[in-house]
Amino acid sequence: MTRSIYIGYDPREYAAFSVARHSVLRHLSQSIPVHGLILDDLISSNLYHRPIEHRTTEAGNKVMWDTISAAPMSTQHANARFLVPMLAKTGWALFMDGDMLLRGDIAQAFDGLDDSKAVYCVQHKHEPPTGIKMDGQLQLAYHRKNWSSFILFNCDHEANRSLTLELINTLPGRDLHRLCWLDDSEIGALDPKWNFLVGHSDPAIDPVVVHHTSGTPDMPGYENTAYADEWRTELARIEAVV
Repeated sequence: MTRSIYIGYDPREYAAFSVARHSVLRHLSQSIPVHGLILDDLISSNLYHRPIEHRTTEAGNKVMWDTISAAPMSTQHANARFLVPMLAKTGWALFMDGDMLLRGDIAQAFDGLDDSKAVYCVQHKHEPPTGIKMDGQLQLAYHRKNWSSFILFNCDHEANRSLTLELINTLPGRDLHRLCWLDDSEIGALDPKWNFLVGHSDPAIDPVVVHHTSGTPDMPGYENTAYADEWRTELARIEAVV
């Protein structure tokens, strides 16, 4: 089946996106197209029309506010990721957040997938306390948090036909992130090494994908988190050829 990769892009996190993309391509053993998932492009293509407001919290932090969800979006791809099956059209399509670091070959994540499943993801039990993360963004709790941060979509699966433009543009984000259009039996489980949540996952795991979900090492307060040195080394590789 056709394979494709989409990486969430947010202009506020350009360095993080560059690290994610560069580390994917550096380890990639197969010819799989890698795309940036860019909100402005989706809006101009009339695929994404969820209303967004820009607000300032009482603490003075600027946030993007999704009015349908009545909740903030920490990144521009918070809900745009659910358009990936429509963009890819066929085969298996991987979406990954832009704050990830690859330490191995992402092509292996596609191996051995069961076509009877509509999606595959790491099924985290991630319940961080509410508060502030990243660059002043709000940390929210919701069911199946971070399941959709690294998710393989079976674009040809019948169940994913329910993931329509209307659904994506009208449902609260918390419903989309809990994979509300699927039965539990249609959700496959990936090995936890494919989405290691820095500061949350079992440190005994040897991750292929390191996810700086609370904040990347270039953000104040996150300079010394796990795998920060590897993240900075990857960034230095990029800067060395620019």
